[in-house]
Amino acid sequence: MKTKNLFVALFVSAMLVACSGAGMRAASPALVADGVLTGSNGMTLYTFDKDTAGSGKSVCNGPCATNWPPLMAVDGDTANGDYSIVTRDDGKKQWAFRGKPLYFWVKDAKAGDKTGDGFNNLWHVAKP
Repeated sequence: MKTKNLFVALFVSAMLVACSGAGMRAASPALVADGVLTGSNGMTLYTFDKDTAGSGKSVCNGPCATNWPPLMAVDGDTANGDYSIVTRDDGKKQWAFRGKPLYFWVKDAKAGDKTGDGFNNLWHVAKP
């Protein structure tokens, strides 16, 4: 009888966790560390001056996106507050902050690096 009760308790617990949305993405796709936006991995996020805020798209594609990987949104993510979602040329979704698409810099080696700030006078750390 104890085994059956334990099984029922575990099953009910698992169902409650599944229905509560545990494991789902947080409402905010970025964090703030040292005054800049970061991904959940702690890596600095950047904006690109050639992107037009509010245009709904990114102009950094192809080789540009290889060096500046986008902060990707996944199916089911929804815009919230200052965060919106833009559609990339390949049809994939990317997070934007105040209308500006967000990117990582491939040459940042560890959390907290900001080596892309000021790159070509076009790339800047994203600030809240």
